Amino acid sequence: MTGNPAAAQHLRDLVLLRRVRDRIDREYAQPLDVEALARGVNMSAGHLSRMFRRAYGESPYSYLMTRRIERAMALLRRGDLSVTEVCFTVGCSSLGTFSTRFTELVGVPPSTYRQQVTRVTAGMPPCVAKQVTRPIRNREAPVTHPQLA
Repeated sequence: MTGNPAAAQHLRDLVLLRRVRDRIDREYAQPLDVEALARGVNMSAGHLSRMFRRAYGESPYSYLMTRRIERAMALLRRGDLSVTEVCFTVGCSSLGTFSTRFTELVGVPPSTYRQQVTRVTAGMPPCVAKQVTRPIRNREAPVTHPQLA
């Protein structure tokens, strides 16, 4: 470590934040809330939220919802589940909240995305389709998603 106590604490905090982010990545489909995430690293929810936003540019909840939407996009590209089934599979408990957040990040509602993405990604390997259709973080999507226009 370093001789600077503030720098050493900062590194310890980053390790804890990475644990939280890794947990969200692993358990995105589980019922997660900021309080539970904070308890897992022995922090208050407010402190975790402030530190997470400072480190990653968005709140833990926003990161969780983005992760859920990314997975939902992959499931919608497969086409074998309804939008409602996808909503609950990725851990959302409200179809309305899921659809609103999906539209904010992707630029179109989930049902429209499913129709458009099939046309755009036909013949693409799944790993390429994931990159082309990746949701936009930290800002609202344009009215029409550029890759789907």
